[in-house]
Amino acid sequence: MTDYDQARWQTGDGRYEPLLSEKDTTRVEIGGAGDGGDESGDDDSPLPDELTRDSLELPALSEPELARHYTRLSQMNYGVESGPYPLGSCTMKYNPSFTEDVAADPNGAVHPDRDDATVEGSLELQYRLQDYLGRIGGMDAVTLQPPAGAAGELTGILIAKAYHEAHGNDRSEVIIPASAHGTNFASAAMAGYDVVELPSGDDGRVDLDALDAAVGEDTAALMLTNPNTVGLFERDIETIAEMVHDAGGLLYYDGANLNALLGRARPGDMGFDIMHYNVHKTFATPHGGGGPGAGPVGVVAELADYLPRPHVRESDAGYELYDPESSIGKLHGFHGNWLVLVKAYAYIARLGDAGLRDASAKAVLNANYLGSQLDYDIPYGPFHHEFAASTGEQDAADVAKRMLDYGVHPPTTKWPEMVPEAMLTEPTEVESRETLDDLARAFNAAAGEDDATLADAPHATTARRIDQVSAARTPRLSWRALDDE
Repeated sequence: MTDYDQARWQTGDGRYEPLLSEKDTTRVEIGGAGDGGDESGDDDSPLPDELTRDSLELPALSEPELARHYTRLSQMNYGVESGPYPLGSCTMKYNPSFTEDVAADPNGAVHPDRDDATVEGSLELQYRLQDYLGRIGGMDAVTLQPPAGAAGELTGILIAKAYHEAHGNDRSEVIIPASAHGTNFASAAMAGYDVVELPSGDDGRVDLDALDAAVGEDTAALMLTNPNTVGLFERDIETIAEMVHDAGGLLYYDGANLNALLGRARPGDMGFDIMHYNVHKTFATPHGGGGPGAGPVGVVAELADYLPRPHVRESDAGYELYDPESSIGKLHGFHGNWLVLVKAYAYIARLGDAGLRDASAKAVLNANYLGSQLDYDIPYGPFHHEFAASTGEQDAADVAKRMLDYGVHPPTTKWPEMVPEAMLTEPTEVESRETLDDLARAFNAAAGEDDATLADAPHATTARRIDQVSAARTPRLSWRALDDE
């Protein structure tokens, strides 16, 4: 294995790279007398007094000092530009820099409250992206408004709810497989539904007998990912769709794993009525981190009138915004997160039909090649773009920590629970064979180590083990929290 040591930029007293405010005690006052700022005492600010200030003190650092500070911080971290990031289901795909250039075009910096007639180019791009996504997913209409995948889920379930209410159907349940994303359960509950958890069959797919027992006159929808969370294609998807539709329910597609289907299969053709697209997973936009992201939602023609407002359409005069007849309302301000959508459009347009089809082929090839190189057991197969390996007697979390010492980011751990000590792995289509071999060596090196070594890992990273429970429940989201120590 290659030796790996993450950068550790420390001060003389052993602390890591200091804050900007600690790097220089000299302050320069911005907005005060002597710096050319406004000294007129203008009281016309629309903000209340408690939210305004007359001046701002900043550290007086030179440009090289500032650049080095942020470079050092980046060297103490690990990201998708540092190396492979095979988080299964999360799809940490490399984001090509050309999309950033497109989004940075000054012509795209339009104020969202401008009159429709003055932003025809922006509306046309949105219209074209709606069309691209609709054709990719086999959907008849698409909204770009939801600001994240989870928001897309909620949007889709609210559309299903509005549809049932409009048809006088009193439906109270949403069926969700046990291996589904946690946001599926949360989205259904937020929309006011009771969640019916569906167990997996022995082969890792939907148990048709369990579905038959669960579906009925109370079923509003079945939320499904295909391929599912362990990378298995639901071979009985047409039968599943028929069972749900015969009961009067709708079939919802979670777009988390669309990366495996691009140019090869479409959820709409499988019988899905609603779907959301994770553009950060499939179309290489940045992860939202809670926002700003994007989670467009597609629907079949029968549900198009329920899409959020406003929606873009083509007219004799060009492109315009309108409110669908039975719209569920707004899910986000203005047109959604516009520049994220620009990046998704650029990516799709650049790759084209052949490029998207090639991406799915390589995503599946890379996953299967990597899986074939591991010493760990992979309980289910054949799989597509991702797989869940089992570390067996080893603790998956310890294995993950040890993999950091070998210069790679570990996969998703301990989920889904249907695989004991799971390592859910998705290399995506962007990684080379050389990188996949490095990943396999890290997996296999950890597989051969003793429990004590694993339990003490990582050794070569900037930060050692953290208290993950405290980090999740009481996070310190500001440098001001350091004052509490």
